[in-house]
Amino acid sequence: MFKRIVYHWTAGNYSPCMTDLEHYHFIIDKEGKVYKGVYKPEDNLNCKDGKYAAHTGGGNTGAIGIAVACRKSPALPPTKEQIEKMCKLGAKLSIKYNIPLENIITHAEFSPNRKIDINSIPYLNLTGIKPCGDYLRKLTKECIEMDKNG
Repeated sequence: MFKRIVYHWTAGNYSPCMTDLEHYHFIIDKEGKVYKGVYKPEDNLNCKDGKYAAHTGGGNTGAIGIAVACRKSPALPPTKEQIEKMCKLGAKLSIKYNIPLENIITHAEFSPNRKIDINSIPYLNLTGIKPCGDYLRKLTKECIEMDKNG
């Protein structure tokens, strides 16, 4: 059973590299195109075999990792297209795998000592781990409602 969806940024460029593809189930480029990672979400139901997407240290089992490809430097912030696509994808996966909205978190929320992962959304002038997580859940909730209402 899936426990959570974890939102990330890759700390790389605007296009996924092989390391990104190995560590996340889905990666979203600058334009909002979604790339599938090497591992399927189901591979993270049991991480004991070593064949899973290692995206959230200590929290990979039962967790789906979605990342926006960005943030190698402050000059490469997440784009609006990336954030919107991440939340739309998170909504679809939430519905598909019956993951409650409150179990959709950022890596920074899962690991508060990892303050560098989704702590700002510059195009919104939004900063802080909790404000960013709250905004992403709000947007994901809107996407869930739109998906359910057709």
